Amino acid sequence: MFKNLIITCFLGMFAVILGAFGAHALKELLTLDQLSSFETAVKYQMYHVLVLLFVNTFEGFTLKQKNRISYIFFVGILFFSGSIYVLQLTSITAKSIWFVTPLGGLFFIIGWLMMLTVFVKKIRENSK
Repeated sequence: MFKNLIITCFLGMFAVILGAFGAHALKELLTLDQLSSFETAVKYQMYHVLVLLFVNTFEGFTLKQKNRISYIFFVGILFFSGSIYVLQLTSITAKSIWFVTPLGGLFFIIGWLMMLTVFVKKIRENSK
């Protein structure tokens, strides 16, 4: 669990750093569309960092559930936000890695679905 929280803290710290970098250093280098895309990556990273903090501190999840959900969200951040950062900061084109960003989004959806499944099971158990 603490390993997940340490990774989450690093991801949160990098979201803040990248957000500041985008707001200040990239203003003159990127088009408005590119900057908007970069900001979307930062937002989704930070949103899922907050979810990861919840997942790893919520006592209603088992350690196994925390680890599984965390790894799914870590991969989602890497693929979704990471691919957008790469596309906006390098000469790599979307044609070459077009599938990575939606794959990251799919991992986010899977993570949310895993949490939903745990909560639905708990409700069913408590209603018996």
